[in-house]
Amino acid sequence: MRLMIVGQLESKISEAGKIALKRGAKIIHCEDKGQALGALRMGKGADVVLMDVKQDIKGFIEALDAERIHIPVVACGIGTDTASAVNAIKAGAKEYIPLPPDEELIAAVFEAISEESNDMIAGDPAMQAVIKLADQIAPSEATVLITGESGTGKEVMSRYIHKKSKRKDGPFIALNCAAIPENLLESELFGHEKGAFTGAVARRVGKFEEATGGTLLLDEVSEMHPLLQAKLLRAIQERVIDRVGGKEPVKIDVRILATSNRNLEETVKKGDFREDLYFRLNVVNIRLPSLRERPSDIGRLAQFFIDKYAEVNGVPKKKLSLAAEEKIKSYGWRGNIRELENTMHRAILISVEAEVEPEAIHLNEAMEVSKPTVATNNASNDTSGGAVGSTVADVERNLILNTLDHCLGNRTHAAKILGISIRTLRNKLNQYEGEGVKIPASQG
Repeated sequence: MRLMIVGQLESKISEAGKIALKRGAKIIHCEDKGQALGALRMGKGADVVLMDVKQDIKGFIEALDAERIHIPVVACGIGTDTASAVNAIKAGAKEYIPLPPDEELIAAVFEAISEESNDMIAGDPAMQAVIKLADQIAPSEATVLITGESGTGKEVMSRYIHKKSKRKDGPFIALNCAAIPENLLESELFGHEKGAFTGAVARRVGKFEEATGGTLLLDEVSEMHPLLQAKLLRAIQERVIDRVGGKEPVKIDVRILATSNRNLEETVKKGDFREDLYFRLNVVNIRLPSLRERPSDIGRLAQFFIDKYAEVNGVPKKKLSLAAEEKIKSYGWRGNIRELENTMHRAILISVEAEVEPEAIHLNEAMEVSKPTVATNNASNDTSGGAVGSTVADVERNLILNTLDHCLGNRTHAAKILGISIRTLRNKLNQYEGEGVKIPASQG
């Protein structure tokens, strides 16, 4: 993760940077809004901006929007100044972090906004074949299309290929095509010239130029608008790009990797994706197997996540019991490795035995594959808190409250497990409390 800190580097905000640095982040420091915007325009990119509330957060975010720079901003300030926090969120900040920093809170916020993992566990024969192919093609300049279900680790594989390539000392720039609004994506990819549109007050370098000498990952490329697909095709074929509003083509030197969780051949047949672009991207195809197809990796991955979240949350490390391992191996894992990670995070928090016991592993029983399930209309058998006849709001409320209860009232843990921001969780709990619902209290 690349973190930009904006503000006077006093001891408290400096501590936040040190925490991020310890977790593998690359840090760039800017004194103020102007310096930060200048660095971003020149291609000194960041995945997250951590900005002091004393700075002009509203003006900074408005400038980012005007110049079509898509980057999340997290505000920070001394103590729990409610007014400053509220103003920062109203200005467009994704989160507010009180200083001095809590290591666990900072880790949760950064992971939720910009999750990055380079770990590769691949002992199963199905994955060994994939790794062998990746090792073969990594040193080449070939464009690679990485496909597979959501949660199978496509970005992790992309980073693996980059680290094995001749470009390993160059930058690795990832762009999620599905997460960026269509009107921002062109400028994000190709950059723009001064005056190209209202708000373009200076030249801005895009991801293609930012990745010069390295690798550009186009994550979920199948979600790209057809008009942009044509520009991407030209960039791949001719190794030049046109900045928005530019008059001269700009030469590029990047290796392109792309991912998709869709069947691109079917998408091409439907006319939603250009056939010529598909063939340009699909020089080498690496298909990542689902977790169901690599059963001998499930136990090792589960133990890896147990160890990881025991350390993050400051609880004793435990082994996964044999009974618990059998339980997770009989499950369908529709969400693949991402679902397994969340499940193990929850398990280490609520486990009460010397080893992680089966009861600490909460699964959707409908996804168990080792034995048939019996349909029932008895709402009391629904362990997820939902039942036929319940509203979506009821199911959501029960899920949030049950997760918070399992986390002993710890909101940071609950937000990470639920995959939502701390602010969203806080707003939901305030809503429920206003409706007279009892909220699980923190037990430590």
